[in-house]
Amino acid sequence: MNTRMRRAAVAIAAGAMAVSLAACGSAEEAGGDNDSTASAAKGDNIKVGLLLPENQTARYEKFDRPLIEEKIKELTNGKATVDYNNAKQDANLQAQQVDTMITNKVDVLILDAVDAKAIKNSVQKAVDAGIKVVAYDRLAEGPISAYTSFDNVAVGKTQGEALLKALGDKAKDGQIVMMNGSVTDPNAAQFKEGAHSALDGKVNVGKEYDTKEWKPENANSNMEAAISAIGKDKIIGVYSANDGMAGGIITALKAAGLSDIPVTGQDAELAAVQRIITGEQYMSVYKPYAPEASAAAEMAVALAQGKSLDSIAKDKVSSGSANDVPSVLVPVTSLTKDNVNDTVIKDGVYTAAEICTGKYKAACDKLGIK
Repeated sequence: MNTRMRRAAVAIAAGAMAVSLAACGSAEEAGGDNDSTASAAKGDNIKVGLLLPENQTARYEKFDRPLIEEKIKELTNGKATVDYNNAKQDANLQAQQVDTMITNKVDVLILDAVDAKAIKNSVQKAVDAGIKVVAYDRLAEGPISAYTSFDNVAVGKTQGEALLKALGDKAKDGQIVMMNGSVTDPNAAQFKEGAHSALDGKVNVGKEYDTKEWKPENANSNMEAAISAIGKDKIIGVYSANDGMAGGIITALKAAGLSDIPVTGQDAELAAVQRIITGEQYMSVYKPYAPEASAAAEMAVALAQGKSLDSIAKDKVSSGSANDVPSVLVPVTSLTKDNVNDTVIKDGVYTAAEICTGKYKAACDKLGIK
């Protein structure tokens, strides 16, 4: 892990949450199966499987993977090994990757599902093989033992409230477009729910889309269709569920000669932060990945060692196939041009030099970003 990533992990984890394995030394079984004694006997010499869903979004390779791997090494005195794979948005490939993890006899699996429902049988196969599963970022179906993510309904509500703030007293003077995420991602449904809770009755929704595979090019095509259907002079704002799609949306808006249309986002991607400081994108949702990654690593290590999750997971969530799953839900922040210094720079996610390149320097100077 590079210096910046290590700094981010320390700063965010210390400030946002305190999850520690120091208090989870109980040998009490985490999931109730008979292999906990054998797991506990492994000590730090454990093998952790890590499966992430895609590489379209910058966060997974840049943040999640290195943060999780670093934390696992830290918790096991460098003795654990991590088997990693990325599904590249292919649910069938991810199912094969789970099979490989089973063949490789990992002790525990951290899984960020491409398709939360389709992965159910694979989760069951892993559990039948004595491998406990930590659902990461997305609530996978099946008999999972733990879950960590952000408060996804709160994410959507944060986005919706930000869009309302941007529109001000003109919120009903035209129509907005809602660009939701992929229907295969349960988080997308929660983002949508939260956004609607903020927006319903306060804006006119001209067009709403569920964007296939979260792809920016699909959001771009949807936005072009919305502009054609609604009329470019009637669009006053766009709810975008994430930053990648926001980029595609903004490209379509520009091509239609539209500017000063507030567009939301999520993930605080570098390109999005740069669009925010120049006014092309109104906001993003900053999700501190270090505490999420830390929680996943701590729960995975505890499960592999046969320890309780009681001191780590303070929340409980339920999916369509599992109830009261021990969970860690991490809070989020609305990122606008006014708090770049206090969020992504303060936490070491990016430096001012990384954000304020070339054409962005003047905007950074104006905003005092340093």
